[in-house]
Amino acid sequence: MCGIAGILYKESTDKHDIGKSLVRMLDGCQHRGKDSTGFALYREPTDGQLQLRFFVDEGAETAGAVSRVKAILDEYDAVIVEEESIGKTYHVAVTFDGDVQKFAYALEHGAKLISIGSSLDIIKDIGTAQDVDGDYHISDHLGTHGIGHVRLATESDVKPESAHPFWATGFADIAIVHNGQITNYWKMRRRLEQRGFEFRTENDSELIAVFLAEQMSRDISLHGALEESIEVLDGTFSFLVSTDTEIGYAKDHLAAKPMIMYENSNLIAIASEEVSLNRLFPGETLDTREPLPGTFATWSKST
Repeated sequence: MCGIAGILYKESTDKHDIGKSLVRMLDGCQHRGKDSTGFALYREPTDGQLQLRFFVDEGAETAGAVSRVKAILDEYDAVIVEEESIGKTYHVAVTFDGDVQKFAYALEHGAKLISIGSSLDIIKDIGTAQDVDGDYHISDHLGTHGIGHVRLATESDVKPESAHPFWATGFADIAIVHNGQITNYWKMRRRLEQRGFEFRTENDSELIAVFLAEQMSRDISLHGALEESIEVLDGTFSFLVSTDTEIGYAKDHLAAKPMIMYENSNLIAIASEEVSLNRLFPGETLDTREPLPGTFATWSKST
């Protein structure tokens, strides 16, 4: 049992309290999983820049990991604009105009890459939403949209790299949070690996992200990729996916995993439970709805 949440403000601006909103939503469904919590946060991009975040060993090992990353950045002519070590992570903004997929795969030789994108920054760690907020200042993040996850560990260890969200390894700005299980995981993974795509975990959520990203790399819209996912993925699932401009959901045909949403003229908010939506509008009665089995949808921020 895990909890997912997502929110997109339709007006494209970095003035929205996206971090604070997601902390509130995940705190509302924290009972669904207290092992780890994570956030995929989006803001307006800076032309020519990529945001990179890595897990690095704490203590004396941190300097070694950062040095390895910087050596790879130099090799690919990526120039550091700003950098920060916080919690168990190293965050760096760079200028880069090369092959992002090749660049991303190479960076894994320096340290565990959590996310890469012009807009995307994934922050995740063990503990609750309040714990992660306290360590990484999630509530200070201003942006346009984001998704989040609280995890109850059932099939892998309680460690930061097992937490959600997962990014689409090798693709910029695509992230996913997922509640459920994909039963044809290995069959689909082998097909993607045969086409040259790489995976960093055995988590089925990473597979969903790479599958959707591969679809979109062939000029298929996110809407079309989600439609295909419902027919191709086997198992029980409810998931949210985000790109630099959109947020979307998909539910399998059995709809065993809960999801509820609220939309008004300003935003779309989706979560596993209504209590998460109520945290955004305390004291108000919301006109919410539950997506039907086998459905999907997307929303875009204004441009």
